[in-house]
Amino acid sequence: MPINQPQKGNLLIAEPSLTGDVSFNRSIVLLAEHNNDGSVGFILNKPLEYTINDLVDDIKPSFRVYNGGPVEQDNLYFIHKVPDLIEGSIEISNGIFWGGDFQKIVGLINNNIITQNDIRFFLGYSGWDSMQLDYELTSKSWIIATNEHKSLILEKCTNNLWKEKMDQLGGDYLLWSNAPENPALN
Repeated sequence: MPINQPQKGNLLIAEPSLTGDVSFNRSIVLLAEHNNDGSVGFILNKPLEYTINDLVDDIKPSFRVYNGGPVEQDNLYFIHKVPDLIEGSIEISNGIFWGGDFQKIVGLINNNIITQNDIRFFLGYSGWDSMQLDYELTSKSWIIATNEHKSLILEKCTNNLWKEKMDQLGGDYLLWSNAPENPALN
């Protein structure tokens, strides 16, 4: 499952050593972009208390909003798997797309054409400057993995996904999969 070099579409799995990191403890990040200038991703498994209709008055359904990362947390971002319905989308990989015409999305959601299994909203994003992610990988902060779920990751990614990934990695990671989120409270 682990791979050596990050590329867009990969998952970054937070190493257990990130325990205590407010933003990334037990995070699974989908890399939306990775190149020589830096990297951008979205934390998939950190739901917030907000729903989209708390933030956007024009949207009626109450899709959950997630913490995308510590950068620009006052901005709303989204990934989806319906590029045929949303103009201006950029493919990340494996049937997952980033961005597009937000006004079109509002209408599609309100008309029940897009469901919460088709789209995920984030406040903020995870960002790394050039070589910063490489340094964090060398420091053993992250494990890089392929997104074996492809576009189904939007449905699969729950609070338990980090634990599932630790179980898949096996070995010493099995101990961490059952440890409390804050081992100091154990």
